[in-house]
Amino acid sequence: MKALAITEPGRVDWVELDRPVAGPGELLLKVGRVGYCGSDLNTFRGLNPLVSYPRVPGHEIQATVAGLGTEVPVCFAVGQSVTVLPYTHCGDCGGCRVGRFNACENNQTLGVQREGALTQYVAVPHQKVLLAPELSAAALAMVEPLAVGFHAVDRGRVTADDCVLVFGCGMIGLGVIASAGLDRGAHVIAVDLDDDKLALARRAGASRTINTRTEDLPARLRALTEGRGPNVAIEAVGLAETFTGCVDAVGHAGRVVYVGYAKAPVAFETKQFLLKELDIMGSRGSTRADFERVIAMLQTGRYPVDATLTETVGFADAGDALTRWDADPAAFTKIQITLDD
Repeated sequence: MKALAITEPGRVDWVELDRPVAGPGELLLKVGRVGYCGSDLNTFRGLNPLVSYPRVPGHEIQATVAGLGTEVPVCFAVGQSVTVLPYTHCGDCGGCRVGRFNACENNQTLGVQREGALTQYVAVPHQKVLLAPELSAAALAMVEPLAVGFHAVDRGRVTADDCVLVFGCGMIGLGVIASAGLDRGAHVIAVDLDDDKLALARRAGASRTINTRTEDLPARLRALTEGRGPNVAIEAVGLAETFTGCVDAVGHAGRVVYVGYAKAPVAFETKQFLLKELDIMGSRGSTRADFERVIAMLQTGRYPVDATLTETVGFADAGDALTRWDADPAAFTKIQITLDD
């Protein structure tokens, strides 16, 4: 069967893979849609330290059940439309031993440490497959990136009483905004440099927006929070200035969550950690509970799936789409590839 592989930095090519067979406890899935993730772009750019080449990308998945292995629960049947939790966990490391399987030391994510889903069929353990037949293919392929944002909000212990500052209105930032705003009812202030992305953030659940290209962030935050600062600041960009900006902006006794990661060491004014008595947390991937919460939110129809989707291309054009995204990353929020052709 055909697959698209990133064979080396800056190069993609078609490869042939053996069609998988569903083993005990597995489902054979016919892949319908795959969304490109920022990790795929970093792999293409040679900036993903977790990847070896060649690598088939793709872990944002909508698929159809095409076959059942033995020992599969009766809730699954051929023809069902599903999405996939693309991570593994070892069950024995420190993260797994406390039930935080998303933080597994030995995790292998589809399309990163192992071959991904930008191919025609994949075989997946049934425990990693979630049903949501009423959702569109585009929505199902968007569950995973939204769930990463949902997990960051869960890490920040956000409630409806909170004011949440979100740096970055890309795909992960939109997941943060939707979780905090649409799902939990918090007051969300979204920050970005792009007015179009800020407009989408409002549709995704932001109450207020700030364009730091044209507005003074500290002054606007003082005005919007009566001088107290937000209760929670979540970073979804991955720049040194937004890392330190979270610590500067959040209020006393606040919570800071980092879901992006900076590509170089970041220097902090550490006295703020103490003076404000901050809780500072990392957020990695997502859990099945995050997936389920995203699916429930998408079922309400409140999240703007179509507006988030910048472009949908056929399988034959998947390599060209990745090249164009690399050339102008700011122009794209989400690219999805359809494999039905």
